[in-house]
Amino acid sequence: MMVTGDNISISNALADYLEAVYEISKTKTNVRITDIALRLGISKPSVNRAVNTLKKQGLVIHEPYGDIILTERGREMGESVYTRHCMIKKFLVNVLRLGETEAEREACGIEHNISQNTVERMKKYMEK
Repeated sequence: MMVTGDNISISNALADYLEAVYEISKTKTNVRITDIALRLGISKPSVNRAVNTLKKQGLVIHEPYGDIILTERGREMGESVYTRHCMIKKFLVNVLRLGETEAEREACGIEHNISQNTVERMKKYMEK
């Protein structure tokens, strides 16, 4: 599945990087390659390659050895992926009563393979 937004499609793997940058930027002013590598449990060279791809697509601004900054489009897409992830995890914890760790792991897998319609229905179900 591809994540799309504003005429841009990115792979699920790149969406995970974008989500990580968005999530880290919520609590830290400066997002670095090391921060993303630690968050995702991935090597720094792998993160660097992904960030360069996101940069080419206009989703992040990054100078070598510098901070990673989301562009407006990057922030919107990162926020969208993050919001879906949180909604799915909340459903798994609150409705299905999964533990936090298991729900987190499951949400990571589900978020890329579920339609927006299903996510909206999950949200409506929890609002009842």
